[in-house]
Amino acid sequence: VARLKQSDEYTYMHSVAVCGLMIALARQLGFSVDQVKEAGMAGLLHDVGKLAIPTGILNKPGKLSDTEFDTMRGHPEAGTEMLQGSRHFSSLVLDVCLHHHEKYDGSGYPHRLEGEQISLFARMGAVCDVYDAITSDRPYKKGWCPADSIRKMAEWSGHFDKKIFQAFVKCIGIYPVGTLVRLESGRIGVVIEQHDKSLLTPKVKVFFSARSRMPIEQTIVDLAKRAVEYRIISREKVEDWGFKGIDELWSGLEASKTSHFDPK
Repeated sequence: VARLKQSDEYTYMHSVAVCGLMIALARQLGFSVDQVKEAGMAGLLHDVGKLAIPTGILNKPGKLSDTEFDTMRGHPEAGTEMLQGSRHFSSLVLDVCLHHHEKYDGSGYPHRLEGEQISLFARMGAVCDVYDAITSDRPYKKGWCPADSIRKMAEWSGHFDKKIFQAFVKCIGIYPVGTLVRLESGRIGVVIEQHDKSLLTPKVKVFFSARSRMPIEQTIVDLAKRAVEYRIISREKVEDWGFKGIDELWSGLEASKTSHFDPK
């Protein structure tokens, strides 16, 4: 992992993120403590094969050529070969490394496995890997917002195991942490925490009035405990409002109700 960080910062951060998502999803599915640890390890090491991919291909700002794409598609097998050389990694971890790009309909790679031919952990890895990839900024594209990413992933028929994907949505919410939302009251805020039993009523830190188009006192609102005027009526795009540094509002869930964030 240290070598991966030196080779490509994005792949390292992506691996850490997928590790966290795999742990959360494993807990959502009711796995044992040992299984949760294995899921986390699998997430952390799923892309280690990208050490074998030239940096120019990994970070190319434009579309990959057919030859470059074929090279990129070799990273699951390259990573599996690396991990096989150590006695520290289980067959489960190796399987996720090798098969996290398989698709439920059999159109994935490297072995075009279909349905339950793909292990449960690899099916989990496919969901977590794609979610973090499409929500992340890359040299060739800007990441999609969390809520839009969930919506688009739901539209990709045949890509994911539906039951695993549904569990993932329950885990991170219809309005994932970091989603910018508008409330019925006209206030705008960012989702900072999910509700255990309701996907539609997360905790939101409000900071701006859409009606006056002015900042307001930052306050955490628990939508599960508030009246209808506090319900979410829409997702908003950060770029439409020109907010800067919005990540500061949700990156620390235990933060105080106010911060130094300036929506201007």
